[in-house]
Amino acid sequence: MNTTDYLMLKISNCKNCYKCIRHCPVKSIRFENNQAHIVREECILCGRCFVACPQNAKEIRDDLTAARSLISGGERVYASLAPSFTANYGGLNIRAMEGALKQLGFAGVEETAVGAAIVKKQYDVMLNNEVQEVILSSCCHSVNLLIQKYYSDALPLLAPVLSPMLAHGIDLKRRYPGARVVFIGPCISKKDEAERYPGPVDAALTFKELSRWLEEKHISLDEPGNAEAATPQDAEDAGRGLTRLFPTTGGILRTMAKENPRYTYLAVDGIDNCVNVIKDLVRRRPHLPDQPLGRCFIEMSACAGSCIGGPVMSVTPLASMPAASMPMAPVGDYIAVSRYAGERDFETEQYSAKELDKKFVSLAPRRIHLGTAAIEEVLRKLGKTKPEHELNCGSCGYNTCREKAQAVLEGKATLTMCLPYLKERAESFSDNIITNTPNGIIVLNETLEVQQINTAACRIFNIGPQDILGAQVIRLLDPAPFIEACQQEKNRYNRRVYLADYEKHIDQTIIYDKNYHIIIGIMRDVTGEESQKAAKEAFNRRTIEITDRVIEKQMRAVQEIASLLGETTAETKVALTKFKEILTNE
Repeated sequence: MNTTDYLMLKISNCKNCYKCIRHCPVKSIRFENNQAHIVREECILCGRCFVACPQNAKEIRDDLTAARSLISGGERVYASLAPSFTANYGGLNIRAMEGALKQLGFAGVEETAVGAAIVKKQYDVMLNNEVQEVILSSCCHSVNLLIQKYYSDALPLLAPVLSPMLAHGIDLKRRYPGARVVFIGPCISKKDEAERYPGPVDAALTFKELSRWLEEKHISLDEPGNAEAATPQDAEDAGRGLTRLFPTTGGILRTMAKENPRYTYLAVDGIDNCVNVIKDLVRRRPHLPDQPLGRCFIEMSACAGSCIGGPVMSVTPLASMPAASMPMAPVGDYIAVSRYAGERDFETEQYSAKELDKKFVSLAPRRIHLGTAAIEEVLRKLGKTKPEHELNCGSCGYNTCREKAQAVLEGKATLTMCLPYLKERAESFSDNIITNTPNGIIVLNETLEVQQINTAACRIFNIGPQDILGAQVIRLLDPAPFIEACQQEKNRYNRRVYLADYEKHIDQTIIYDKNYHIIIGIMRDVTGEESQKAAKEAFNRRTIEITDRVIEKQMRAVQEIASLLGETTAETKVALTKFKEILTNE
């Protein structure tokens, strides 16, 4: 079974924020090539990564085509509607939803709460017969997967009872031979459950998929026929539907008889709380029979608030609904479900324990058990050579640096996912460049206070960093060019400046970074070049003076022997004059 069939990643949207890892309770996400990938063998389909992703990079498998195909194929298709629908669709009752879904082609619509009534009766039987010391409800498929994949020691504690979805599917197919069943609810994991336990349910949709289907068919839940049915309960419904409370925290317990006083009853919601409870039970299990309060029934839901806090709850407000009715409204959703629930059960057929039996097998993924030395080596590569170096900041998505190191060894994480490590590397790299560059660098804020100065700049001004940091730049340089660059937001490059106080020449570049509100001065000491240039100019002047004296002597000699040399004298004068011009130009 490939869980990535149900929950997938939009590659282009992933921005490496690691938020999905932080929210994943089992860390079933692998990063490769700067993209997140869901590890199918480890995923429990709780949907927390889907809800948490800020880039909408996770998507749920679309099963609308499968549902449409069932209907278009001429099958009699019944919808099993999760009881949280009344919270998702603004307080509508089953009659309103039935009117809309029949327009989509469904032969009939019933509430999954009917299956919940069958399940809760079996729970009561187990408690009365004291079948198990500890009984964990098995309605939430994500909790079941959590135990099957990570806490195999707790498998015997799970109630071997079908979920309300599967029980309702069996019930519908018993009452309507040849019917097909489509479940609709707020959960991702139900898609996996329907396929992992084939037969009772033929397809599983989310509320979001249903809403999109209704929208595509231009079917409004505000239509007169539907709106008229949107009363709290009609005469046929009056008083029924106690198990509509199942999608709320403690809702299962509220529907049960709880006649056996030898059991303690408690409800736990939220995957983190479930993990803590399971760990506690595994530790206590060998000693439970000896404890006076060892027997207990625990209702468990992966989502905070139970199913009304499901990952695919997508509140679809009606025109008549107040604007305040928005997604993630735990109080309003609870009230909507609680008010819609009746005070007595749905009337259902009697089912035996064998008919409702559900087998739970270990699905524990293969895990690599690596020694401490291997983890220490990864930590060393991250620059964490001492316990105090392990910040356990969680920025990478893992709770501790050692968990992160383990993930690196398992191929699920990379060294570069450690933000403090990257920050330290970047700072070390940039500091190394700034420290070792031969050019002087000085960084100012917009009030011209020195924020940073490197070694080369300190040499130019013959000072130490402590002498100038936090002080005004006017103590070292003329502030006018820096003010001009800041006010005009215009950089200036390679302007030669003479620093009279330091008897030095520099090529000065000034850059204004308006994003970081800093002014960067880069100075190249060209004093040596200027000295060489001045020496060369002095040499050229002396050479010119010597040449002039030679020419003058030659001219006097020429006058004396003009008659003997003729044109040779003129040529000599031209040659010497050209030599003088060359020296002058240099």
